[in-house]
Amino acid sequence: MYDIEMHVMSPEFFKCWLAAGEHLDKQVQGGIQFWLRSHPYPPFLEHLSFRLGNQLFFIRLEDVDGKVEGPGNLIGLHAVAKGNHGHACIMPMRKKSFGDVWVPEESGWGLVDAETMEPVDPTALVTDEKIEMTSWEIRDVGVQVVRDHLEKQGYKLMSWQSNPDVDPAIWFVGDSRGPEWVVVRAATYPERQILRPANWQEIVYGCAHISRIGYFASVTIASAEQRFASENEPAVPLWRGYGMHVRFTGLE
Repeated sequence: MYDIEMHVMSPEFFKCWLAAGEHLDKQVQGGIQFWLRSHPYPPFLEHLSFRLGNQLFFIRLEDVDGKVEGPGNLIGLHAVAKGNHGHACIMPMRKKSFGDVWVPEESGWGLVDAETMEPVDPTALVTDEKIEMTSWEIRDVGVQVVRDHLEKQGYKLMSWQSNPDVDPAIWFVGDSRGPEWVVVRAATYPERQILRPANWQEIVYGCAHISRIGYFASVTIASAEQRFASENEPAVPLWRGYGMHVRFTGLE
């Protein structure tokens, strides 16, 4: 366990963030179908992220005039992009001198590579190659399943993240009317049930100053092409963007 920044967006940066998301959504017909991060809640490794075909893009927004700064940092951006085998991008934004309007500084998608600062065209990077999902992506599926479960139960989410090295993954307003948390573990077939992590008590003590009420969630995933005729069936790889079966029996 280690501390992560929980800074929130300033009202002005939120306007910038909205404008950037709307611009990106217009770059493909019908809009971006698979957003990974499209919410303004902490913690922040990236500000926006999405999947296009078999490629993942993680984006940090930067004000070219240096007057407005968003939460997070470049270290976090590179960490999430590397963990997901995706592309780390910067999206320079400028606030127009007239009106309360933010626009991309660059043409096209408005993205540049976070290392080379060369323009990035996501559509040009999509290929037909099958890419196996990373541990970050698998954890993200598990977190999404648990988030959906909590929302269907009527709970209000406070924050969530999918970094496999950070616990807990989810904070929400529970029946206690205060913060409660969930440690999520996700694994792939042939695993069917995951045990609590060995450092469970350490996680509990680390959260106790905010809330003593916590839960564990086990989520297992298998390819939609997986055969279950016998226990000896070989595991079909989980390919990015392909269908899957999910097993989740609730919170412990």
